[in-house]
Amino acid sequence: MFKKIVGIEPLDLIPSAELKLQEFAEEVILFRDIPKDDQQIIERISDADAVLLSYTSTLDQKILEKCPNIVYIGMCCSLYSPETANVDIHYANKRGIKVTGIRDYGDEGVVEYVVSELVRGLHGFGTDPSGHPEKPWDGVAREITGLKVGVVGLGTSGGMIADALKFFGAEISYFSRTEKQEAKAKGYTFLQLDELLEQSEVILCCLNKNTVLLHESEFEKLGEHKILFNTGLSPAWDMKPFQQWLAGDNRCYCDTLGALGDRKLLEHPNVRCMQVSVGRTRQAYIRLSEKVLANLSEYNG
Repeated sequence: MFKKIVGIEPLDLIPSAELKLQEFAEEVILFRDIPKDDQQIIERISDADAVLLSYTSTLDQKILEKCPNIVYIGMCCSLYSPETANVDIHYANKRGIKVTGIRDYGDEGVVEYVVSELVRGLHGFGTDPSGHPEKPWDGVAREITGLKVGVVGLGTSGGMIADALKFFGAEISYFSRTEKQEAKAKGYTFLQLDELLEQSEVILCCLNKNTVLLHESEFEKLGEHKILFNTGLSPAWDMKPFQQWLAGDNRCYCDTLGALGDRKLLEHPNVRCMQVSVGRTRQAYIRLSEKVLANLSEYNG
């Protein structure tokens, strides 16, 4: 049992999970706002031996050095690798601090977002950023059936999106570090990135945070009259060639400003950004809460 658990920022846990935290520590303190700076993070942690945080704050070495009592850090957000985490996991490991994170809790909402926006774009439902009626992408309403879709990053989220679009009749190709036999069994075609970009009508970037694969040469391969989705937490592209590509007969969909990368682009006629994290659903909060508690239970043995 911990002496003190501190949640340094909003954690998106359901109320019953917050109550359950009391079983893991003598004292539990949960802050409801995002800390304004590193000093406030240090003050909030104080003498706590367990810290919980989401994705909006960072625990780097400088902060951890000033919090000597920490033995456990629970990330109430996705943890894919030490390099993409908002916790200095390498330093934490040197200190003997256990760091846990979670995965695959908000993917269902992302799948629904992609299907919804793609259908609206292909059919011309709704309005464009200027408030005018949206025109069908190809000038006439079109189904997903037969659409050539390329998925960049066929992890859990990318795989779920591919499966959903295949259900609607799309032709699925993908690029990842290695060819996946389970994808081959589903009839998905493995392509190198340049070939994928050239052949696909719709490209979905489903990459880890801070992973950039689209540079100037990639946008040249991508070409005109293409739809680009980014479902990651950060841009999958270099900004300058992306903006040049965006000026053509193309369209980009992102759910959040973080995924888009530049607030100035929100008003761009070829950008559709909802500024809402589509994975943050009622069901996602439940899955997140269950996994956070499971990590605490496992640590406590």
